[in-house]
Amino acid sequence: MKVLIVDDEPPARARMASLLAELDGIEVLGETGDGRTAVELSAQLAPDLVLLDISMPLMNGLEAAHHLATLDPAPAVIFCTAYDKHALAAFEANAVDYLVKPIRLERLQAALARAQRYSGQTLAKLHSAASAQRTHLCARMRGNLVMVAVADIDYLIADDKYVRVHHARGEVLIEESLKTLEAEFEQRFVRIHRNCLVAKNRIAGLSRTSDERIFVRLADSNEQLEVSRRNLPALRKFVKGTSV
Repeated sequence: MKVLIVDDEPPARARMASLLAELDGIEVLGETGDGRTAVELSAQLAPDLVLLDISMPLMNGLEAAHHLATLDPAPAVIFCTAYDKHALAAFEANAVDYLVKPIRLERLQAALARAQRYSGQTLAKLHSAASAQRTHLCARMRGNLVMVAVADIDYLIADDKYVRVHHARGEVLIEESLKTLEAEFEQRFVRIHRNCLVAKNRIAGLSRTSDERIFVRLADSNEQLEVSRRNLPALRKFVKGTSV
């Protein structure tokens, strides 16, 4: 069984590696200390199992499990944490098991036995699941997994069955609906058109053209995005000092 160890505390990773070294048939592919890197490594290395802490920087374990569920095949997940308060959310994420530190060898063996029976089905996606919004969106570019921080997104545009994500370093396509993204990130984005959401903190103001079309001006950019008349009243609530 190929295993990836994910924990933000190096001593915890070392202890887990030591426990796994006592067991036959286990290959540790690598280790990391945050959820975002765990997802990226899993896409590259295709582990059978991810041993996943929950409280970590950049991306917590529950959100990482959400993204791991989109991989094909999806790895089995066993959560390893110092707290038992996340157990319900963990099992809602279809975790194979939930281990509370300090982890005993016998308990780990039992969890690994369960993981070996895992057949590679796609994990159930988390809906409210990490009990918080996602911090990243996940896309694929030329076969590689790309994680885009939500905080870096300028705007989102519906593009047929995809959504085009424009962010600080370029753009990617994701297979999610604009409506779903709007519901999840309503505090961060505002709809300016039936096919476009803009990050509120990127709006510099509004401008009007000679033919009476209204556009959003983006901060630190020459780019402008057209606003529909239907969405203009709501948009004005987030814009101050506009000449429109």
